[in-house]
Amino acid sequence: MAARELTRDEKKKIRSLVTGMCANYDGESGLCLPLDCPCYMLHKCWTGAYCRYFKNAVLPVNPELEASLTKEGTAPELRFCAVCEKAFLPEGRQSYCSEACKAEGNRRKSRERMRKMRGKKPGGCYDLPPRRA
Repeated sequence: MAARELTRDEKKKIRSLVTGMCANYDGESGLCLPLDCPCYMLHKCWTGAYCRYFKNAVLPVNPELEASLTKEGTAPELRFCAVCEKAFLPEGRQSYCSEACKAEGNRRKSRERMRKMRGKKPGGCYDLPPRRA
């Protein structure tokens, strides 16, 4: 895997995860508690070697960032949920980020399908042929 420079957004997300979620980070001193030195991840500029605790315990909190940092090349295709518009990593042809969004999306599709079906036949379900005299 070739190392690449971190984007500004990736650096921002790493800083946010370290200061907010890392149990080894001391916010008052800015030090990594086990190593008793400045946190390695806060000053990271390139992909490649990561703090083992950060990679295993903190990074999985943000799957988008994890995918962009650990996968080769660029970040994998992120999709936006059709209901809540939240970004997520799809599995196969997945269109929704969660089961709740999937249920809501199916309700919306069903509603629209029924609305179209009712619009096709203004007189009801069946149009009878005209009566013969």
